[in-house]
Amino acid sequence: MDAWHLWVIIALALVVAEMFNGDFWLVCLGIGALLAAAVSLVLPGIVPGILAFSLGSVVGLVSVRPALLRYFHRIPGLRTNVDALVGRVGTVTEAIEPGTGHGRVLVEGENWRGVTLDERALPAGTKVSVVQVDGTQLVVEKEPES
Repeated sequence: MDAWHLWVIIALALVVAEMFNGDFWLVCLGIGALLAAAVSLVLPGIVPGILAFSLGSVVGLVSVRPALLRYFHRIPGLRTNVDALVGRVGTVTEAIEPGTGHGRVLVEGENWRGVTLDERALPAGTKVSVVQVDGTQLVVEKEPES
């Protein structure tokens, strides 16, 4: 088996593995492996192939990966991490007192420090909805009675 065959097999394996990953790291390594296969067709030896693989991978990571991330991960209005908590309903676990304005709120299985916008007292057990996230605390308002 020639060296270029091996590089093509490596490239295909990396592209297939990328299908299960989705971060576009492995496809960039696959680009490097394809470049190494092309170089191995022209130049004998393992060193030119390894250099081409390294160069192709770095170029892929610097130029191709950011373009792929921008193209495939552009979902307008997608909120992630703590920003995704805005609009969720939670329960006050530790009363939010009007003087301090601080208490605890359970949202999505996590207990957060909670405050209200109007500094109204909210007893434990009150259903609230998250208005905004301010650092490590949630700004909440009482959920309307249904």
